[in-house]
Amino acid sequence: MRKCIEKAGCFVYSVRQQIMEGSRTVERNSHIHALKGRHPGLTPVRVIVGSFLAVILVGTLLLLLPFSTTDGHIPAVDALFTATSATCVTGLIVFDTYTKFTWFGQLVILLLIQVGGLGLVTLTSFFSVALRRRAAFKSMKLASESISTSSMADAGRLLVFVIKLAFSFEGIGAVLLALFFVPQFGIQGLWISIFLAVSAFCNAGFDVLGFFGEYASLVPYAANWYVLTIIMVLIISGGLGFLVWNDVGNWLHTRHMSMHSKVVLLFTGMLLLLGTVGLLILEWSNPATMGDMPLHEKILSSMFQSVSARTAGFNSVDLASLTMMSKYLMIFLMFVGAAPGGTGGGVKVTTIGVLAVTVFSVACGREDPVIFGRRINKKTVYRSITIILLSLVVVGVATLTIFFDGDMHSAEIDCMFEAVSAYATVGLSVGVTAVMNPLAKLITILTMFIGRVGPVSLMISLARQANENCRREVLPEANISVG
Repeated sequence: MRKCIEKAGCFVYSVRQQIMEGSRTVERNSHIHALKGRHPGLTPVRVIVGSFLAVILVGTLLLLLPFSTTDGHIPAVDALFTATSATCVTGLIVFDTYTKFTWFGQLVILLLIQVGGLGLVTLTSFFSVALRRRAAFKSMKLASESISTSSMADAGRLLVFVIKLAFSFEGIGAVLLALFFVPQFGIQGLWISIFLAVSAFCNAGFDVLGFFGEYASLVPYAANWYVLTIIMVLIISGGLGFLVWNDVGNWLHTRHMSMHSKVVLLFTGMLLLLGTVGLLILEWSNPATMGDMPLHEKILSSMFQSVSARTAGFNSVDLASLTMMSKYLMIFLMFVGAAPGGTGGGVKVTTIGVLAVTVFSVACGREDPVIFGRRINKKTVYRSITIILLSLVVVGVATLTIFFDGDMHSAEIDCMFEAVSAYATVGLSVGVTAVMNPLAKLITILTMFIGRVGPVSLMISLARQANENCRREVLPEANISVG
């Protein structure tokens, strides 16, 4: 009898616990549905896209202020172009930053670069974590999207890591550059060092060296190993992505690195080597660029332009004087870009890496693409193909617009160079941006914005609601012959 009573008591307790758990689940689900009903279209991707738009608009208004420019006036479309280029960390300019903008205008551009490079969502989420505020599920989802990680559990820790890493690189870079620029320019050298360090790490390509001549960039320092090496290290550091740096830091303890980091490091090294050797060979005897340089300067210039094309926007040689084959090589390097989760642009090295591995695997008769002994998910392959095809469409439209809306004196290859530079948020220019008509500028602005937020992310932000209303259908298989 006693055992029966104990069993009955256990049964009642179990039922009671299940009812209470069920009540909590229903309450939690009701709360979630209520939030969805309150903000039906507010997805993380839309918030990130909207944050970039908001920063661009604020930056445009600030640059339109009379005390932002040296002559007190800037056309609205040019202010919008400059704000977009800075926020999207591109570097294309219609006016030289030093000669056109005052200290205040330059500060606005620098802040836009910093916010655009790290992302407004990343910065606001970081301050929320730093102030020990309790992060809601939706906030952590936003944070994980902004730093390109799928783990919401690690989002808070990674946010702190991202900000610390960025400010550490920028701070150290500014100090090292100041050791060179301050003795040369005094207090102005400190501003030059800070501006270049932030611009380089964020892969922006803006500079304040216009006192050497408009659009001078780093051409006056083409033979300076110290300055160019620091800039290259900052560019590569920002372009590798914060997830890779997190893996590198953990590797000292775990001796393990994620597949993502392995792919990024492998293809980054291959592309940097390809760019350096390719430009060295193609420009070896070109008197307008590297032909008259000694060997060590040729190597330095080739290496710097290979790094800058990934996607920083600084130049140490006259890009308009490059041979046609060199321009094609740089277009390819710019189109590929940097790594996901970093400050660089382009379609990303991992996207090209997945496509290259897929092509190689299919050519070898494999059913699935394999790298480092691991099979790549088909969804990743589909997404990579989609990104590349959409990117080619955007670049094609931008190239045609720049060519036909221009003065018709620009060569087709130069228009393509400018369009890819805008889409990949590189900022390298062969002189076409300075002579663009208003329509071409507006299309280039849109191209920079699409390149920064990503074509797939932009489409998702516009079409997510329609996708959520569609049910997954089971359809018969279509047999199509290809090739």
